[in-house]
Amino acid sequence: MRWPARPFLLPLLALFCSAQAAPQSPQHMYGPLFEAVQGERVFPDGKTFVDAVAKAPPADILRAYAVERPSGREALRAFVARWFTLPDAAPALPLRAHIAALWPQLTRPALEAEPGSSALPLPAPYVVPGGRFREIYYWDSYFTMLGLKADGRQDLIDSMLADFESLVARYGFVPNGTRSYYLGRSQPPFLALMVDLGTPAAGHLAALRAEHDFWMRGADGVLRNGAAARVVRMPDGALLNRYWDDREGPRDESWAEDVATARESNRPASDIYRHLRAGAESGWDFSSRWLADPQRLATIRTTDIVPVDLNSLLWALERRIADGCAAVGDAACATRFEGLAKARARAIDRWLWLPKERRYADWDRQTREPTTVLSAATLYPLFVGLAGKAQADAVAGLTRVRLLAAGGLRTTLLATGQQWDQPNGWAPLQWIAVEGLARTGHDALAKEVARRWIATVDAAYRETGKMLEKYDVEERRPGGGGEYPLQDGFGWTNGVTRALIARYPDLDPDGAPVADRQ
Repeated sequence: MRWPARPFLLPLLALFCSAQAAPQSPQHMYGPLFEAVQGERVFPDGKTFVDAVAKAPPADILRAYAVERPSGREALRAFVARWFTLPDAAPALPLRAHIAALWPQLTRPALEAEPGSSALPLPAPYVVPGGRFREIYYWDSYFTMLGLKADGRQDLIDSMLADFESLVARYGFVPNGTRSYYLGRSQPPFLALMVDLGTPAAGHLAALRAEHDFWMRGADGVLRNGAAARVVRMPDGALLNRYWDDREGPRDESWAEDVATARESNRPASDIYRHLRAGAESGWDFSSRWLADPQRLATIRTTDIVPVDLNSLLWALERRIADGCAAVGDAACATRFEGLAKARARAIDRWLWLPKERRYADWDRQTREPTTVLSAATLYPLFVGLAGKAQADAVAGLTRVRLLAAGGLRTTLLATGQQWDQPNGWAPLQWIAVEGLARTGHDALAKEVARRWIATVDAAYRETGKMLEKYDVEERRPGGGGEYPLQDGFGWTNGVTRALIARYPDLDPDGAPVADRQ
């Protein structure tokens, strides 16, 4: 069968039958530049560069690359930014404006818990972290408040303080978060530092004293095996504290994970559950700080560890109570808490300070020795004002050499797959470091930590349009590890980043040249 002639088809047939050169892919078009950009992982998502639009002919770009030979991630990113338009390179809002716009999205009204809900009622509006975290969280909120302060939201700071004081009035402490399944544990005690950010109010001192009672419960009695819940008697009789959880069994919110960990441990399941719960109270859930074998969560032993961060915060709490009591004319209370703070400071210096290693350390109750894990927690005594000059100078030097990464402060030096270990960096630890270093005279290093962190957050924001819970500060990209997917929102990242920009306005990425945003 022969098809009838169709004269109008002839041009189309000629078009399809003629040899057509396929367009080159970016890999072939840009050769050595492509390999350098992708090999250095200049962008967290490898698709970013290959979707970029050139601002000049490829031959001109390659000639410029051959002349300049930019080396390293920062120089390459600056080169690409000059010669290409990146997909979605400019978010709808600058970083600082985006943070301000997030506060209303993360704010919740006063809550009356519905029947059958695990939520705890709260009398005033509050800010949640975001993502899967739909309720207010204790230590997160301090770092969120830093950003609220910078953005002039004193109303939210004061309403969140009212919520926390309501929780203390009802339960005797601030729970991990406002869910019924968190009522066995607290979190790092930042309430006293939140009060520093709030409007002075009569109820603050009573709440701080109640929180201290919670952490020191059992200290006046006979301690079993040297401990009563959160109180530990050191070998010389001094009292320090550890993390704990008053409830038993696997955590409600991580039941399957905890059961699996207990099965792998070859230890009594009840012990594993207690250590996992205590790890959750620490906020570092989880970290090599709590593990006998850094590569195995099943070796967790949180309640055996006397942590430097917790005891630094409790020293700050005791100091604030002493000052508060003095302000209201309660001399007996002021004297008592001044004495408690001095005793804790002596114990921290004796048991948690390692002069030869130039660091503060956690202490292991079983081995009766400091642990070997170097972590960002070593900066807490600087942060609260407890460290002496020689100690601060030593920690600052160690921080510069070992803890400072390309994208901010490392959490630890151990890569374990746990989220509170290398390579992750976390907003609260950046603030602890910056504030601690600055208050002890190490201003240049403090600013450098801030610069690297802001650049990491800004780069991820420009790539994803999101503020994230944690970041990989080695590769300067979104972080990983842990029991759940990476969360965005994100309360404490927003707060710390905004507070750092307020402290160092010249580090505002939207007020700096492109080349300085790296």
